[in-house]
Parts: sequence; structure tokens; C-alpha cells
Amino acid sequence: MNQNNYVIVGGSHGIGLALVNRLVATGAAVTVISRTSDHLTGLTGVTHVQADVMQDEIRSEYLPDSINGLAYCPGSINLLPIRGLKPEVMIADFQLNAVGAVKCLQASLPAMKAAEASSMVMFSTVAVSQGLPMHASVAAAKGAVEGLTRSLAAELAPGIRVNCVAPSLTDTPLAQRLLSSDQKRAAMAERHPLKRIGDADDIAAIAEFLMTDPSGWITGQVIGVDGGMSTLRI
Repeated sequence: MNQNNYVIVGGSHGIGLALVNRLVATGAAVTVISRTSDHLTGLTGVTHVQADVMQDEIRSEYLPDSINGLAYCPGSINLLPIRGLKPEVMIADFQLNAVGAVKCLQASLPAMKAAEASSMVMFSTVAVSQGLPMHASVAAAKGAVEGLTRSLAAELAPGIRVNCVAPSLTDTPLAQRLLSSDQKRAAMAERHPLKRIGDADDIAAIAEFLMTDPSGWITGQVIGVDGGMSTLRI
């Protein structure tokens, strides 16, 4: 049986690393594109490509000849009131979240088309649907990601599926400033109907599903993994 090949951009921390761990546990080969590799040491089947998606060219020759799935995991949490939100912050958020995803897809596309079937997963945020204060920049950037999801799913069907996961705030290194005390963690947990904060593996589990064969009839979807925040009021 042929080994599946996956590319995880931003796979050295947080949700991306949890996804890498899930995929290598199935025996897959995983190429991680990220600036650092410390947390990847000792993982069987992982190839690391050191690159900054905003600064470096992502070249097709860095990647496997056939790619069964691509996940674009980089993100940002710039929470600012509108009176202090500078254009350069919005531009940087858009470039990281949306332009970077397109850049990595373009590099991966020949190998994704070479696979019998392939899938791309991107990441949004519950703030796109819920209108949270001080989330203007990240919600605008992630709203673009949701639009990209649907547009790319239409363009690349039937050979390549494209879906998006929209989490609430998750316990990852990116969110540590917002979860830096017991009081903050308790308050954040209380905001969710399930009364806890999500962890990286909660999100990675859905991403793994969307990248693999059991989700073979799902494309163009934005799936909330948010402890019920986007739909429940209790």
C-alpha cells in the first residue's frame, strides 16, 4: 500500500504540531514547512523545510511529488480597538492568513493534482461569524480565508477538496497572552456552552478528518469547532 504524503505549513507548534502527531501516528509521511523544528525532533516520517512563508519562496521542489493533503496553519491574534488599528497591521494579518495560504497552495498544486485525490484545510475563527469586539483585523483576514475556501473548492473540484476549520480561542502558544492567568482561563471557559477551553488536539482531530478519506464527500465547508460558541446560547 502506498504511503500517504501530507504537507503541514506551520506544523512545529500548536494546532499544526498536533495535526502532525496525528498523521505520523497513521504511518503517513509529513513535510512540515515552518521557521523552527525543535518540537519535531524524534518524530518518525517527518521532513522539515525551514522557511518563513511571508519572506521565502515556497518552491515545489521542496515538496513530495504527490501530496494527499495540505494544511495551512499559520495565524494571528491581533486584538485592537478600531481607534488604534493601523493599516499595516491589517495588511500583515491579511498577508499571513490569506496570501500565505494561496502561496503555499500554488507551490503544492502540481503534487496535489498528481495524487489520486487530495485535500486542503485552512483555519478561520469563530470571530468571523460572531462579531466579537476588538477582532476587526483578524476577523477581516479570516473572513477572507472563508471566502477562499469556497472559491478554491469550486475551482479545484473534483480532484482537490478544500475545507476550513473555525475554532474558538484554543490553548496554544499563540493564545498564551489571553490565557495567562487562572482567572482569564476560567472566564474564557465560562463563555463556551461546553464550559472549557479547547486544546490543540480538539482542532487537529477535525483537520485530520477533513484531510483524509473518511471526509471524501465534504468540500467547500467552514466547520465550527468552538465549544458551541457560534450556535448555542444557554
